[in-house]
Amino acid sequence: MDTMRERFISSTTRLLDEDPRLALVLADISADGFRPAARAHPSRVINVGIREQLMIGVGGGLALTGLRPVVHTFASFLVERPFEQVKLDFGHQGVGGVLVSAGASYDWPAGGFTHMAPGDVALLDTLDGWTVHVPGHPDEAEALLRRATPGDDRVYVRLSLQSNEHGRPVDGARFLPAREGRDGVVVAVGPMLDHVLAATEGMDVTVLYATTVRPFDASAVRRAIGHGPADVVIVEPYLAGTSTAAVNEALADVPHRVLGLGVARRELRRYGRMEEHLAAHGLDPAGLRDRIARFLGAGVSR
Repeated sequence: MDTMRERFISSTTRLLDEDPRLALVLADISADGFRPAARAHPSRVINVGIREQLMIGVGGGLALTGLRPVVHTFASFLVERPFEQVKLDFGHQGVGGVLVSAGASYDWPAGGFTHMAPGDVALLDTLDGWTVHVPGHPDEAEALLRRATPGDDRVYVRLSLQSNEHGRPVDGARFLPAREGRDGVVVAVGPMLDHVLAATEGMDVTVLYATTVRPFDASAVRRAIGHGPADVVIVEPYLAGTSTAAVNEALADVPHRVLGLGVARRELRRYGRMEEHLAAHGLDPAGLRDRIARFLGAGVSR
């Protein structure tokens, strides 16, 4: 199976052929994969080199001319380093574009903390009007990218090496039911779904699958909890607690408890492998099962 990043390259190459309005802005990352696209569309595939603030500014400028920019690099260099440009060159100027990241929270631990971005979605939450997609499979990444490119809005597509085994029919809006139960609701975001399903095996809980987290599908959560008091766990592949405020807002008139699981704030300085980071943050099936069971007061089958 190809990775989400590989699927992004092949899909965007085709989209550049199909849509003369589309433009691509790079900062060296993935430039090799886009060489054929650059040869075919030299005026619409722009590599600014390792100048991430310029990359965002060029994307905003292209949008002002009527083009639809797709801007791509590692998440830490796409959202964190040029955040002022994201805020001003897209948001303040009132133009749209599609930011597509790679690297996620710790896809390449050997690159060190400079290449890790667990806070990217929380940072974008400080801005108005961003749609945030977190696909959990390459098929979903392609589907969400194809939904994002025709518009004029501001979209962030967060790609990762971590992937669920199977893709699902995502629509860029709704949370999908993955399991039904009575003792609580667990929202699994993007590539966390398989781990959540393994962690909650034998528990009487509803599992919702979220690949579009902004706007937050409040109606799906409300339907899942029914009419009584509710316990909700949200498992996200980035900073823990990023979406707890969204859950609280969705259930403001309902007695409820919320547990936000994700990447801890502490920095892990022994970089290791991605799987070791998942376990260290309690995001592997064993860690999730323990914390979800304790929160819900559920009996864990042995």
